Amino acid sequence: MTGKSESRVRAGAYASSVGAALLIAACLGVEVAQAQAIMRTPTISVPMRTPTISPSIAPRIAPTISARAVSVDRGPRTMATIPHTTTSRLRPTTTVLPYARYSPNLYPACTAPYRDAEGECLAQPNAGGGGSGKPAKKSAGKGRGNATPAAANLRSFANEFVAEIDGTLSPDDADALARRHGLTRISSESFPLIGATFGLFRVTDGRPYEAVRREFAADGSVRSLQPNFRYVLQDQKSTPPSEGDPAQYALTKLRLPQAHTLAHGANVTVAVIDSGIDTKHPELANSVADNFDALGSAEGPHVHGTGIAGAIVAHDRLMGSAPQARIIAIRAFGGSNGGAESSSYIILRSLNYAAEHGAQIVNMSFAGPKDAVIERAIAATAARGLVLIAAAGNAGAKSPPLYPAANPNVIAVSATDQQDRLFTASNRGNYIAVSAPGVDIFLPAPDGKYQMTSGTSFSAAYVSGVAALLLERNYTLKPEALRMTLAKTARDLGSPGRDELFGDGQTDAFAAVMAVPADSATPVAAASGTTKREDAGKRRDEPGTRAIEQPSLSSADDKSTISQADRPATR
Repeated sequence: MTGKSESRVRAGAYASSVGAALLIAACLGVEVAQAQAIMRTPTISVPMRTPTISPSIAPRIAPTISARAVSVDRGPRTMATIPHTTTSRLRPTTTVLPYARYSPNLYPACTAPYRDAEGECLAQPNAGGGGSGKPAKKSAGKGRGNATPAAANLRSFANEFVAEIDGTLSPDDADALARRHGLTRISSESFPLIGATFGLFRVTDGRPYEAVRREFAADGSVRSLQPNFRYVLQDQKSTPPSEGDPAQYALTKLRLPQAHTLAHGANVTVAVIDSGIDTKHPELANSVADNFDALGSAEGPHVHGTGIAGAIVAHDRLMGSAPQARIIAIRAFGGSNGGAESSSYIILRSLNYAAEHGAQIVNMSFAGPKDAVIERAIAATAARGLVLIAAAGNAGAKSPPLYPAANPNVIAVSATDQQDRLFTASNRGNYIAVSAPGVDIFLPAPDGKYQMTSGTSFSAAYVSGVAALLLERNYTLKPEALRMTLAKTARDLGSPGRDELFGDGQTDAFAAVMAVPADSATPVAAASGTTKREDAGKRRDEPGTRAIEQPSLSSADDKSTISQADRPATR
């Protein structure tokens, strides 16, 4: 009995203790399972280190999708209650290019003529063709594809095509062709330079550009089709025009006063494909022999075109490199306030006019992307024996080759300053032929004013004038021989020998003229395979006039062979 009594007492005591524990728990309002956790330090899973990104693992991002913000789950919000705890900002383990914000397949579009000297893409075409532009601001919009239209429009004009069409089509037929594909024909004409008919067409029904392109290209009347590429002038923003006549250091650098004792560019015609020229400026008086407005515009003179013409033929208070040369002023760039730009179709019209109207030299102080139509026109122009000279471009050290300068038929010119250093915004590359002064150049401006400006545009213009001196010295000089003369007589700059900054060196007008055998008594018409205007001889004999003569028209057998060393891909 005693044992049983003790057992009952122990059982009662145990039950009482358990009941007391439950009563306390109930009073505290805490579940039993949670009460167990209160008695030890909580375990919180929070990443406390910067994630290590393995460089061997490719990112899972489609190349055509622009970058966007990603939210990272950093664990429970209780992390904020832990004292003295911060999270590290994510930092990539490899260098990220500043262009990463652009979709990779669009990056080349903004690297051509629309990048500043630091290599940044510009939000819109720079008034000066690069070099001094400001980097693009980040887009306010978010999401996929926001950069696509802007980047595409930098290279070409939106919703426009340049199409080679059947030459037998009348204007009405061409209009009917356009209507069948929801297009509007802006213009079309025959181009004898390349023996083809081209039209400019625009999408007007709102359909996607690519869908229209495929449909239009499949039409039997369309021979070829491409975008209407954009070209921009290659100058820097000028300082406000001011009066005065400071020393022109370019004259000394090029040794022009010495060269002018032998030649002045008389009877040589230079086509200036540019913006409007102030033909009434005293520096250009009686120097513009012909005008052609490829735009069909009514705009007045422009600061760039006037400056380019002045670098070649100025002869009043200033001195150009060929003061007695004659200019064919071809307006191909519009825009009254520095934003001058042109297109594939207009450049084609301009080259065709220059070749058909007696130009011997063509100055092209503009740049753009590689363009199949313009490449074809340049090849045809060079085959006729015209000397083609272009600005290397102002897109800076990181820019790819710009055109037409990078075409092997063209003499590409980079810019130097008064200390013979390369202009910081000047393009580099193995296609650079020679250099010439192009920084702080004093030139004429519209309305009888003057300007101080910089850019490879003006370097090219100076070299075009030097080419005119060589042709006056010897009318039979072929384009390739002229190129080699400039190269061999250039003053070496930078590292010894040819380089990607100055080409063969800085142009030396006096040395080049001295290197050409004098044959000024031989008119152009006397050279093999050439033609001459009927009144050229009469005009040559008239006092105070200079004949505008047809350039040498070389046959296929005669065509100057471009050295492999001059081709961008192999130089």
